Amino acid sequence: MSTAHTSGLPPSLIISSRDFNRLEALLDSPALRRLPAAVALMNELNRAEVLPPEQVPEGVVTMHSTIDCVDELTGEDHNLTLVYPNEANVDKGYVSVLAPVGSALLGLSVGQTIDWQAPGGRHLRLRVTGIRYQPEANGEFHR
Repeated sequence: MSTAHTSGLPPSLIISSRDFNRLEALLDSPALRRLPAAVALMNELNRAEVLPPEQVPEGVVTMHSTIDCVDELTGEDHNLTLVYPNEANVDKGYVSVLAPVGSALLGLSVGQTIDWQAPGGRHLRLRVTGIRYQPEANGEFHR
C-alpha cells in the first residue's frame, strides 16, 4: 500500500489520541501483529500527529467518520464510513481500518489524496472531498 499523493510525499496525518490508543491496542493482538495490513496501519500511526480528541479539526478523517471521496482516475464517487474490523460491512460502505483503503484514509484531511493498489492490482487515487460526519466535531469524544 502506498499512501503517497501526487507530490510523491505521504500526506500529513492527524489522529485523535483516543483512536490512536484503541488502534494501538488492537494492533498489539498476537493474531493481528504480523498481518501486512496491521504493519501498514502501525506505520501510519507512527508518522501521525496525535491530538486530544477535542483538538482534532473537523475536516479530518477519524474512526467512525463518514466521508465522501472521489477516485480521481475514474471519476467514481464513494461514501465510506471508517470502522474497526469487527464493524466492517461492504454493503453498508463500512470500511475496516485494516483494509488498505481504510488505513490509508485514516487521518487525512478534506482535499488530500491517496494512491494505492486495490486487490487485483488496480491503481486507485482517492481524494477526500467532504466529511458528512465526524464524532469529534459532534462532541463525541468518548465513543
